[in-house]
Amino acid sequence: MLAFFASALALLGRYGTQGFALSIFLGLALPQFSAAARPLLPVTIFCFTTVVFMRADLGVISGLVRRPAKLIAACLWLMAAPALLIGAVLMVIGREALDPGLLLGIAMLGAAPPIMSSPAVAILYGFEPSLIIASVIVTTVVSPVVAPVFVEWLAGAAVPLDRWALTLRLLIFIGGGVVVAVALRRWLGAARIRELKPNLDGFGVLMYFIFAIAAMDGVTDAALARPGQVALFGAIAFLISAIGLASACLVLWRFRTSERFMIGYGTGQRNMGLLVAALGAGVPPTTYLFFALAQFPIYLLPWLLRGVAARLRRREESADSG
Repeated sequence: MLAFFASALALLGRYGTQGFALSIFLGLALPQFSAAARPLLPVTIFCFTTVVFMRADLGVISGLVRRPAKLIAACLWLMAAPALLIGAVLMVIGREALDPGLLLGIAMLGAAPPIMSSPAVAILYGFEPSLIIASVIVTTVVSPVVAPVFVEWLAGAAVPLDRWALTLRLLIFIGGGVVVAVALRRWLGAARIRELKPNLDGFGVLMYFIFAIAAMDGVTDAALARPGQVALFGAIAFLISAIGLASACLVLWRFRTSERFMIGYGTGQRNMGLLVAALGAGVPPTTYLFFALAQFPIYLLPWLLRGVAARLRRREESADSG
């Protein structure tokens, strides 16, 4: 049974981008299970956090730390750029023009660290993942301190938020994932973890499937009852993703092409689920709807961008060989 399960996970891992895209539509197609699966959201986020820390190549990270300029620049961009871009837009249109729940959702998206799957996407694309792995780890570690400040700044007085309670919950959540990851690394060893790569990739796809079902709670009903609102929220999520990707590719011109692409990917794809899990039952319904619709670019872009990524990889490999 264990061998069959391991083989099934490895198979899932080989079809990562397709699995991500399929998961979101299966989540929509199974609304009867969404409400029951919603309590599993924190569990899946905790698993993502644990696996990312467990798989971290400490040697690569220590090498980046010894020459930290690029890592510092990447982390500062990934933390500050989304908040500053969203903050500038909010200043132009005015916070009062937005539904408070949508405003909180956009603030959470801008304040959250990059999505945990960014390193996995880099690996699936064939890019060298060291910088994005280190950047995701560093920004996730500091997010309990940084994210609540950015949420409060972006949302403003229109959305009351207990920043200190959110900070404490994020500390417990991320700290717990780090503790479990360290224990697993000591038990399995780095070599065994590398051997389990296909299985861990498949486990990630499985977690994303469960996450998608849970995140889609109420989306189908909302699409039928309020199609205009659902279309608007989805369009905003895709627009933020596109701006994040384009801005990094344009501004971070000193980075390698693949590094700019993946930092841009992380700029637009944010781990809102971490903040939603930390807030728990305190998430307003409209905020949760935006969070759910913000998953569509996260699930679909790895598949939609695979052709662009392949061209960038070939161009970079050609430049390196030349």
